[in-house]
Amino acid sequence: MKDRFRHFLAIDWSGAKGARQKGIALALADAVGGPPVLVRHVWSREEVMAVLRDDLPADTLVGLDLGMALPHADCGAFFPGWDDTPQDAPSLWELIDRLASGDPNLGANSFIAHPELRTYFRDGSETGVHFGCDGANHGRGRFRVTEQAQAAMGCKPYSNFNLVGAAQVGKSSLTGMRMLHRLRGHLPVWPVDFLPDRGSVVVEIYTSLAAIEAGRSSAKAKMRSLGELNNALSALGSPPVEGIGKIDDHATDALLTAAWLRKVAHEPHRWAPADLTPEIARTEGWTFGAL
Repeated sequence: MKDRFRHFLAIDWSGAKGARQKGIALALADAVGGPPVLVRHVWSREEVMAVLRDDLPADTLVGLDLGMALPHADCGAFFPGWDDTPQDAPSLWELIDRLASGDPNLGANSFIAHPELRTYFRDGSETGVHFGCDGANHGRGRFRVTEQAQAAMGCKPYSNFNLVGAAQVGKSSLTGMRMLHRLRGHLPVWPVDFLPDRGSVVVEIYTSLAAIEAGRSSAKAKMRSLGELNNALSALGSPPVEGIGKIDDHATDALLTAAWLRKVAHEPHRWAPADLTPEIARTEGWTFGAL
């Protein structure tokens, strides 16, 4: 894996309403060294998609901070009991994009509102009867195998079927899946797709994993000052970021994770987690760095 990638782009994603998102942040690290660089802009989701499709530097490892699929292994299906449940992650992406095709800004509200699918989610008004595997309303919802691996590493993942609360990841993941469908044929997504010998690749990231490897706890993964960020960058062997003015936790998440991707992407074991089977890769995908 040494010298496989020349650039490392970390994207802190957002599923919030609106055309542009202050919660989206992009940071780029170069394989030759130097501090990661924040790409300053108030991004729309469509603009990020255009960058990934048409404007990536050569041989870029792209980390997207979102869930690339819904749980499947726990119940044997994304939507157990529904005759039209998709059979793999790309089919799931296609379904979401098709049912939400009329939603602007890569939104997914129409998908969530589908009368046969809304019963699998928890939203702000109700918990669907299928929020848990056996029909019970389990408190935290369903988890992918990779999210169970995250938990074993000290993180606190949230179910992609959960659409409510400050820490929910469901909405951002569903909007991201719409984008992944539209990137088919342009950019491979590991491990749903095989890792090619060359070219750019998308992986799922969880920024707390980068923070933990930089010496922070999961409870203190968020950094809201330049001093905190630079201490964490130093722990990863990265030069500090200087003179970038006001900074928030979206920017620090992206900057730290870009540096972390550069540090660890050449390590073969990162690409071969013990619980990542071909079936899991095909259906649920994986979070890069969850071992």
